Amino acid sequence: MAISKQRKEELLAQYIELLRESNGAILMDYRGMTVAEMSRVRHELRPLGTRLHVVKNRLMKIALQETGNSLPDEWLVGPTLISFCQDEVPPVAKALMDASKDLESLRIKGGLLDAAPLTFEQVKAIASLPPREVLLAQVLGSINAPASQTAGVIANGVRQVLNVLQAYVDKLQEASNGGELAAEAA
Repeated sequence: MAISKQRKEELLAQYIELLRESNGAILMDYRGMTVAEMSRVRHELRPLGTRLHVVKNRLMKIALQETGNSLPDEWLVGPTLISFCQDEVPPVAKALMDASKDLESLRIKGGLLDAAPLTFEQVKAIASLPPREVLLAQVLGSINAPASQTAGVIANGVRQVLNVLQAYVDKLQEASNGGELAAEAA
């Protein structure tokens, strides 16, 4: 079904805006999906901060050029469904990978992250990343570990110096107590 020139301009403007607002995008072939399956996928993705759109491939190619992005031409052939990730990309990639396992009609073609195309394997790798909070904790742990070790080494050195000083004080007290005992014995 042909669409009007005005509608094409609206869609192009919408695609450009979605690409500019997105942290990433994941492209899928949805040939054979039912309306119920599409609704289920949209419902699962909604809380993850993503927008799922069936796109016109020719208009998407133009929008990609306008925003300084590029994708392999074969990804924009046939029915194309794109998830525009407004928030984090890994949870969306994971949800789509899970959905594609359940639905044979949903096949991930690739993705886009920071203007760089992602292959299916890279999308799969991103989907396997732990949640952001876990990654931040791991980074902080890595940063904190050397600092803790350094603090431990310094504290151990200070402790050794204090032990030596305490032994010296004890020795002086013994010597002075020994002199007092000798004076009392006399």
